[in-house]
Amino acid sequence: MSKYLVIVESPSKEKTISKILGKDFIVKSSYGHIRDLPKNKLGIDIENNFKPTYTNISKAKKLIANLKKQAEKSDKIYLATDFDREGEAIAWHLKEALKLPEDKILRITFNEITTKSILNAVKKPRKLDMKLINSQQARRILDRLLGYKLSPLLWKKVKLGLSAGRVQSVAVMLICNREKEIENFLPVEYWNIEVELSKHEKNAVTFKAKLFSKNGIKYDKLSIKNKEESKEILKGLESAKYTVKSINTNQRKRSPYAPYTTSTMQQDAHRKLGFSAVKTMSIAQKLYEGINIGKNAETGLITYMRTDSLNIAKNIQNETLKFIETTYGNHFLPKTPRIYKTKIKGAQEAHEAIRPTLPNKTPLEIKKYLSADEFKLYELIWKRFIASQMADAIYNTTTAEILAKDYLFKASGNTLFFDGFLKVNDITEEHENEIKIPHLKSDEDLDFLHLTSQQHFTEPPPHYNEASLIKSLEEHGIGRPSTYAPIIKTISDRLYVRIDGKKFIPTNIGIVVNNILKLHFRDIINIKFTADVEKKLDRIAEDKVVWQSVLKDFYEPFDKNLSKAEKNLQKQKIQQKHTSKKCPKCGSYMVIKDFKRGQFLGCSGYPECKTTLSLDNSGKVIQNYQETDMKCEKCGSPLIKKTGFQGKQYLSCKNYLNCKTTYSIDKYGNKVPKPTPEYTDIKCEKCGSKMIKRIGKKRSFLTCSSFPKCRNLKWIKITKIPKLNTKKSKS
Repeated sequence: MSKYLVIVESPSKEKTISKILGKDFIVKSSYGHIRDLPKNKLGIDIENNFKPTYTNISKAKKLIANLKKQAEKSDKIYLATDFDREGEAIAWHLKEALKLPEDKILRITFNEITTKSILNAVKKPRKLDMKLINSQQARRILDRLLGYKLSPLLWKKVKLGLSAGRVQSVAVMLICNREKEIENFLPVEYWNIEVELSKHEKNAVTFKAKLFSKNGIKYDKLSIKNKEESKEILKGLESAKYTVKSINTNQRKRSPYAPYTTSTMQQDAHRKLGFSAVKTMSIAQKLYEGINIGKNAETGLITYMRTDSLNIAKNIQNETLKFIETTYGNHFLPKTPRIYKTKIKGAQEAHEAIRPTLPNKTPLEIKKYLSADEFKLYELIWKRFIASQMADAIYNTTTAEILAKDYLFKASGNTLFFDGFLKVNDITEEHENEIKIPHLKSDEDLDFLHLTSQQHFTEPPPHYNEASLIKSLEEHGIGRPSTYAPIIKTISDRLYVRIDGKKFIPTNIGIVVNNILKLHFRDIINIKFTADVEKKLDRIAEDKVVWQSVLKDFYEPFDKNLSKAEKNLQKQKIQQKHTSKKCPKCGSYMVIKDFKRGQFLGCSGYPECKTTLSLDNSGKVIQNYQETDMKCEKCGSPLIKKTGFQGKQYLSCKNYLNCKTTYSIDKYGNKVPKPTPEYTDIKCEKCGSKMIKRIGKKRSFLTCSSFPKCRNLKWIKITKIPKLNTKKSKS
């Protein structure tokens, strides 16, 4: 029997940590939270100093019973949940739900799942930190109060199913504000003038110089306002002689970026790999929890991935510097080891940045053990970390001033002299971005080739995408590393925003809800309040503020605003954009509707007519059906070939909605006949009718022959097929 019980959050950690700790330890998972505020009621006694009532999560009842039994048989219980505030709270909820005695509990934390880190954690256990628990508890209660009080208001005044939240509503506000900026933006015209020149020699390299000033008066970006002003300058430069006035050569250093935090990892994964924040965190979780990298060696490949710290453990930094020296040479080492400091206020500096646990394991060495996406993200993290510990890249820069009459032009060039930290990246792009100008001398006359003027217009600020929204949330101090991905998922799932390509566009619902919250709850749904709450939560964690006082300061003004909104806010109507296109079924006008990945046309006669038409990114109707010669077996109407949301084609009766017959098609476009139901002798447990065997996509199942009156369904158990003995007998 194992002496010690270790409880972790995730089942994927069980196997890795079990192998490290050995037979005296049994490792079990809590599968995340096992206790929370009740689902169907507020669960907070506001009058009694915001006392919460927690209930065991219904799906965790069996798990709790099993963990209790195991805890009773164990001498010590190590609570090894994640070492952020939420992890501390989960550990406390485990203690309370399992009724664990104080003298048996040991709290352990680790930044990475490696043998050294796990064994060190077991040697240095501590007690549960009530400061961190209270900080997380205050966050949970505050968000519950705001969500449970505000959401019903939106149901009454706007539409059922809507929600509001302290952080998600500010994220929607940022997107709506940006959309308004773009709509109100007035472009300003301006012109640039460039000259193309070369040295006076055979096969001379051409280069371009930009107009900089006239008679010492500098042209800024918007100085040349229109075509007339541009023409006047071009006229003034007619028959001009171009002479090199001065040459300045220098070297410019470029330093590496700091290792990744959660925010910067999510931003880069979105920009470079096209990963959503949710996908990035899911893959990072797998890399953190452990992967078999040969010889049955399960190990975590990266450190904890929810962090805003830039710290690096000294022993890992030394190990990394040795790897760089051995692999690339000592001239790739910085003069002194690099120390990065975060600019984020309230960052948890006790944590580490995201880094590989084994810096000397290159991505290519372990590629065969990783999925394609795991490899991409590990390579991104590994390269960023190794580069962060390397020497600067050095560029040779040249700036030439060229005189033409009263006008001064400037040409700038740069070439990579020493690649430094760029060595670990693909530096092809760096060489492509090099701007080369020939070797020039002062007072040298140049050959004039061409003079051009180009019209430009100032551009509005870009729409937010995942990367820029996460960056903005972090800069404003809104949310924490663990919340960025859930925020984006929530506002997308609630259809407050839609994603057009990679851009976030606010929907009609999002705009209406945002306007309500800004009008009636401007003291709460704003950047300053949300950032201040995060600071107060940090102060609770530092034992500088009592958590109930933070809730009281929030709730009293919030409750007054809520009462006013209940009385004064009129029922809001979400205006739909009508189009001139008529419904092909009933003749009513079509309206534009939103869904997560774009827009579509829906009949204004809904729900009587449920016709929809797909739209492409430019707003044109996609013809998503095609006539066929095949007939419906039920009603005799023609069958049409349709394309579903995921691009899969199928046949549907043209008489839809009166006839809902559909058929699968094979790769040649032929109808795949529906399998004939196979009646069995098995009787339905609910109504006694015979069960029918049907074939699903992945496996067979039984359904009641009385469907749709009885909807009983049973999966057929898959029996293992015995392996054939293919070994040749010795004879």
